[in-house]
Amino acid sequence: MGKTLGYMVTFTTYGTWLQGDKRGWVKKGTIHEENAELRKASEGQVKKEPVKLGREEKKIVREVICRKAEALGGKIFAISVSSNHVHIVLGYSGRPIEEMVRIYKNTASAALKESKFKGRIWTKGYDKRFCFDKNSLTARIKYVEGHR
Repeated sequence: MGKTLGYMVTFTTYGTWLQGDKRGWVKKGTIHEENAELRKASEGQVKKEPVKLGREEKKIVREVICRKAEALGGKIFAISVSSNHVHIVLGYSGRPIEEMVRIYKNTASAALKESKFKGRIWTKGYDKRFCFDKNSLTARIKYVEGHR
């Protein structure tokens, strides 16, 4: 295993991509297939309406995350903000990835709450994929750029 060159992180909006989802879902880095029973149980735990980002909200999230990365001296190779999830390919910075995700989620939440959003925006946790070589980094960048 080589030196970590970067990471691809994914985090989802509240209530939109639950365990058991027909599109597949990730837990502890493992991709799982649809499980209707688990999906139904997951839906029962959603306490408020699922959060979907509109065009303006997606623009806000993208802009504030990019500005925050620049302020922290971080490198974002690619970012895609969809209505129900965010993908970011980050360069290795020496900071714990958990800290970076927390900072980006909090920054985006604060900016969205300045507009119309109230309450919880993001689900707990995130998925991370390590990039140990140039090929894996390039593949992750292409994947995220394909979501724009």
